[in-house]
This record gives sequence, C-alpha cells and structure tokens, in this order.
Amino acid sequence: MPRVIWKGAVSFGLVHIPVALYPATRSDDLDFDWLDRRTMDRVGYKRINKATGKEVPREQIVRGYAYEKDRYVILTDDDIRAANPVSTQTVDLLTFVDASEIPFLYLDTPYFLAPDRRGEKVYALLREALTRSQKIGVANVVLHTKQHLAALIPLGPVLVLHTLRWSNEVRDWSELDVPTEGAKVAKLTAKEIDMAEKLIDDMSGTWDPAEYHDTFRDDILALVDRKVREGRTESVEPLEAERAAPRTDNVIDLTDLLRQSLAKRGKGKEAPSAEEDAPTPRKRAPRKTAAKSARKTAARKRA
Repeated sequence: MPRVIWKGAVSFGLVHIPVALYPATRSDDLDFDWLDRRTMDRVGYKRINKATGKEVPREQIVRGYAYEKDRYVILTDDDIRAANPVSTQTVDLLTFVDASEIPFLYLDTPYFLAPDRRGEKVYALLREALTRSQKIGVANVVLHTKQHLAALIPLGPVLVLHTLRWSNEVRDWSELDVPTEGAKVAKLTAKEIDMAEKLIDDMSGTWDPAEYHDTFRDDILALVDRKVREGRTESVEPLEAERAAPRTDNVIDLTDLLRQSLAKRGKGKEAPSAEEDAPTPRKRAPRKTAAKSARKTAARKRA
C-alpha cells in the first residue's frame, strides 16, 4: 500500500469529494553514492564561495534572482512564503475537455486519487460521469506549496490526477529543422509509404508493459549480486530520513449540491444548501525508513 502524500477534496461545482492522493509511479533507477575510497565514508557536497574558494555556512546563504547579468534581487524566506500559492487542499476543477485535446508533451507526473471518509458515492459519481462523457477534467491543485495544472482522468475504477506542464514549460518545435508535413512535400512515393505501413502492421501488437525491461539495470544488478555472493562488499554507516505527515481534510455532499451547481450555471433550479461535514483534520506521525542493505542500495533509490 503506497503512502498517502496529500489529503483534500475534489471541487466539482458545489460538490466536494474527499480524496487521498497516492503516488502512481515509483523510481527504479540505479543510484550510485559517492564514497571516499580510503574510509568508505559518504562524500557530500559543500557550498563553496566561487570567488574565495572557501566554504560558506548555511546560515550565510541567501537566495538571489538574476534579473539581468550580474544583477540580483535578494529574496528572503518571508518573501518566498508570501509569494507561494496558498495550499487550499482542493483539486479545483476548472473545465472538462476531450482527452485527445491535451498533447502528451504536457503530461508530467501521475497520481492515484482514492476516496477518503464517506466519499465513495460522490467519487463513483464523478468517475462514471467522466467515463460516459469521454471527458477529462482540467484542474488547479497545490502540492508541496507549488501550484500545478492537472488533468483528472478516469482509468478503470480509479481516478488519476496527472499534473501537467505549463505552456511556457513546453518548447516550441518550430525552431527545429524537420521535414514539412505531407508525403508530397517530403518527396515520399506511394510505394515507400505502403511498405512502411505494412512493416508497422507486421510489428503491431498489444501493449503489455511487463514485456519491456531495463536491460542495463538488470545487468548492473546481476553484477552487484555476483559481488555480494563473492563477499566483495563494504560497510557504510546507514542514514535515516523522516517524512512529514500529510494534512487531512474532509467535506462531502451530493444531490442538492449538484442541483445548485447547475442552477448557478443557469441549467436548473436552485435547491436549499446542505451542511458540509468538516471534522478536525487528523495528523499522522512521520515514519522512518529503515536502512537498506548494500545490494538494495545499488538497486533502488532511498526514499
């Protein structure tokens, strides 16, 4: 069971769906730490003054934004906190669009959304409505004090919150030297296109992600396994990391709020408002991650 990283609600008109956010992916990259060959101690990074070559204490470091070459605006922690978007604990749905309208270049990081306390019915309502209408929701959400644009996508029984890149984060390909679209412009013959299409048909199959493997990673792990069995290992003092407990929130209602939502948009009659249930948020204690073995350290990133 993955760890809950955020709790809040999906805002759907006047309906609030209490949800918990879970990571939908995990990093499985190889992770190589820097070690001192002489002592097998971990090697870290120092903050060095580039002019003097001396180490700078953490408390003497400030943040500077270069508004032009060699000219900076200094930003304090208070400045940055004031400028950060407020964490509303809400996935605020802005509009609904066809899934095909969002190019894959904008897709960033996927998360699973699961219903929180007493949210199962309204969760299922939104999921089924999205599935039947073949739409996905476009929303604003704040995660870790950073605002994201996101797509809310039904995937079987689960709703996926997929953060999106902002338009200024996607490069324009017009500067690239690529062939112009169209077979005639690219000087392709009908025979060449026909043969290419036949080759694609011959190589076509059903998508099964389990069929594909990171062969480089597999080879490195096999090498690590062999060295472990041969006793060619070194001991390093383990480190532990703590994770902060996520906040919680809970609000819910259904039929009356749907009617009111339609009424606000001029599509129905307004009904009396229902009271929202908003109990005091609970906090979960942070967990500590146990130190990994030498073999696992080489195979996986530490949490």
